[in-house]
Amino acid sequence: MATRILVADDHDLVRMGIVRMLSDVPGFTVVAEAKSGEEAVTLVREHRPDVVLMDVKMPGIGGLEATRKILCISEHIKVIAVTGVTDDIYADRLLKAGAAGYVTKEAGFDDIVQGIQKVLTGGRYMSTDVAQQLALKSFNGQADRSPFEGLSERELQTAVMISSGMKVPDIAESFCISPKTVNSYRYRIFEKLNINTDVELALLAVKHNLLEVS
Repeated sequence: MATRILVADDHDLVRMGIVRMLSDVPGFTVVAEAKSGEEAVTLVREHRPDVVLMDVKMPGIGGLEATRKILCISEHIKVIAVTGVTDDIYADRLLKAGAAGYVTKEAGFDDIVQGIQKVLTGGRYMSTDVAQQLALKSFNGQADRSPFEGLSERELQTAVMISSGMKVPDIAESFCISPKTVNSYRYRIFEKLNINTDVELALLAVKHNLLEVS
């Protein structure tokens, strides 16, 4: 039986490229494509794929929250993050959220195929560059600690959304919370990061590789 795969990425060319290459791999079938975390969750309910290739940085709830929601639907679905975001904060939190793998887009298509094959046998898979980052982080302890590590999950998501240019009402709608609550998150983010403006937040996010910069 073919492995059923859902590909989630908001960049059309990237998503279509992955889908096209997967179609050439014997035993793989792409059953759905998603452009956002919310759409990925909806399509998982509809198609029940075996594997979800999840971009981390997408509009709305993003890959981290979408991963949690998908694994609440079925713990048997294997989620592999496939992303241009290289910061180890995302890798660490996604793995803790239950993701089975983490592959950077720079690693190449072969890594995606190897990742899918590995997680289907019950293992976990990380591309070499991510594994090296996590190993260095463990070795160095607090020396290279990112300031974003002090944020809660929702604060981190909010920080990324603000840095991406999303407005407070749109963030509130994505999380199904009030704008007042989003502003409370924003205040705590600024306080923890010792900054005062959205511009400073965006610059800090770029500096620590939390955003994909084209």
